[in-house]
Amino acid sequence: MNHGTVSKQIAAGLLALQQRIEAARIPSSKLDETLNIATWNIREFGKKARTEAAVHYIAEIIGQFDLVGVVELRDNLSDLGRVLRILGPYWRAVYSDMIPDAGGNRERIAYVYDKRSVVFNGLAAEANAPRKKKDLEYLPEKDFWRAPYIASFRSGNFDFVVLTAHVRWGDSTESRSEELEMLADWIEGRRQDKCNEDNDLIVMGDFNIPSRSSPLFKAITKHGLQIPKALLGVEHGSNLEKDKRYDQILHHAAYPENFTNAGGVLDFFLDESRIAELFPDGMTKTKFTYQMSDHLPLWIQINTDIDGQQLQQIVQG
Repeated sequence: MNHGTVSKQIAAGLLALQQRIEAARIPSSKLDETLNIATWNIREFGKKARTEAAVHYIAEIIGQFDLVGVVELRDNLSDLGRVLRILGPYWRAVYSDMIPDAGGNRERIAYVYDKRSVVFNGLAAEANAPRKKKDLEYLPEKDFWRAPYIASFRSGNFDFVVLTAHVRWGDSTESRSEELEMLADWIEGRRQDKCNEDNDLIVMGDFNIPSRSSPLFKAITKHGLQIPKALLGVEHGSNLEKDKRYDQILHHAAYPENFTNAGGVLDFFLDESRIAELFPDGMTKTKFTYQMSDHLPLWIQINTDIDGQQLQQIVQG
């Protein structure tokens, strides 16, 4: 991390933020043994330039992990570049193109990762809705508002594919459910394809699902996507009020026991009375969400040392 020479205010804010990070009890990752993965919707990241303090805080949070799926990255990548410079020379990003219409909201999805811990394997693509032939054209009957973004990575000898999505919002729960079911079908089709890149699939992002008891959660998990055991006991949501579970990390795992390490939500907000610790000049909660976010990062640590499982499979035939 290269925060450099910052003002006294930013330095004090970083110290306060580090206490909040420590409270999240995120274990350190170990090279070729464990990997810390997070999903974070950073509200309209890039639409309007963040303050210097906010950029340092965002970098400090991302730096706690090895791989972060960033949702709501906008077309302007300047602030992402500022964050990467603070993170240092080992950090990289791979990201989708923006979508210019109102449904796409000029958004991208990015994977920001530390190349010392995780290697980009080469696959980076948007998920395309299923198409049917109509006259001379192949057209989708329905489409994603914002195409989910998939990428392949490797940590040690553990290869995996990550899919990150930002599912539509709006008043129509039915339309959202249809999009979630279409995504679940797409994931299952990809998983069953004999030429898929890897059987270990991590699905994460902002699904706009209010709770795990919601029919919307049943829609995305219709083909057996599961919450990793490490996240089953997480008590509160990832919105600032901590009462909604819009963000999810789910998986189809060839080695499910590798997903039983720690997991949780990093609460950098605490409550409105604590905003001044990060921004002492005064700031409303709404303005805070445009400097930091209205979502908290959801994270999990996974075990990437799979030699034992592979040898056991050989023994068992």
